[in-house]
Amino acid sequence: MPLQSFDTESMPTRGPTSVAAADRVLHVLAVLAQHGQPMSAAELMEATGLARSTLYRQLARLKQWGFVLESSGHYAPGPLSLQLALGFDMASHLVHHARPDMQALARQSHESVGLVVAVNDSVVCLDMVDSTQALRCSFEKGRSVPLRAGASAKCLLAHVAPATRNAILDLHYGADTPERKAAQTELEGIAKAGYAVSSGEVDAGVWGVSVPVFGSPRQAAGAITLMAPILRAQGQEAALTGMAVVAAARISRQLTSP
Repeated sequence: MPLQSFDTESMPTRGPTSVAAADRVLHVLAVLAQHGQPMSAAELMEATGLARSTLYRQLARLKQWGFVLESSGHYAPGPLSLQLALGFDMASHLVHHARPDMQALARQSHESVGLVVAVNDSVVCLDMVDSTQALRCSFEKGRSVPLRAGASAKCLLAHVAPATRNAILDLHYGADTPERKAAQTELEGIAKAGYAVSSGEVDAGVWGVSVPVFGSPRQAAGAITLMAPILRAQGQEAALTGMAVVAAARISRQLTSP
C-alpha cells in the first residue's frame, strides 16, 4: 500500500449512476469520511444519490462491522474507521522518521534501500530509496510478496508475535513438518542475529540484508532492506550488513524517542 496523496479532480465521478453495487458501501463510507461531521440519512441520500432503502442497507452493514456509528439519526465514522486512521498515522510516522536514514544508507552503500512492513501474510513496501547506479535493485512501493522467502520476509516474520508467526508457518509448510521445523529454526537464528540475509531467493541475482526497526523495545514496526546485485555485493556482505544495522538502530532511536 503506497502512502500517497489523492488528486480528487482526477478521480472518477461518483454520481448515482457510476457507483457499482459492490462499491456502494465504500461510497457511503467515503462520503462520511470526507464530510468531517455527522450526517443525516437525508444528507447521505443527497450526497450519494442512493435510494433510502439502499442507503439503509449499506449503513446497516457498516454499523455491524464498526465502521459507522449512529447517534440521534446522524451517522459518523465508527471505531474501526479510527483504527484504520491510526494505522495510517503509524505508517506515516514510520516513513517520516525512516526516510532520512534510508537516504543516508543509500548514499553510503551506493545501493537501494526499502522500508517494509508485514500485512497479514504479506510483505508490503512502504517506501523506497533507489540507488543512483545504472545497475540497481528496487522494490516498488506498494508491491507485496508472500511473508515467506527473502531477507525482508524472514526478518519481519522473525519479529512478529509468536502466535502470528506460528499461524503463517503452518499456512506455508503445514503443522509439524520437517520444512516447518527448519523454517522455525532459521527464524530463531535471525531473531538472535538481529538481521536476515538472502541471495536470489525472491528475485534472481539480488542479494539483500534486512534489519528490524522498533517502535517500542519489543515491538518491531517494520524493517529496512538494503538490496544489491549479487555480483556487486560479493565480498562486501559484512560491510553492507554493518551499514544497515547502524541505520536501523538510528531509525529505532528516532521512533522511540519522546
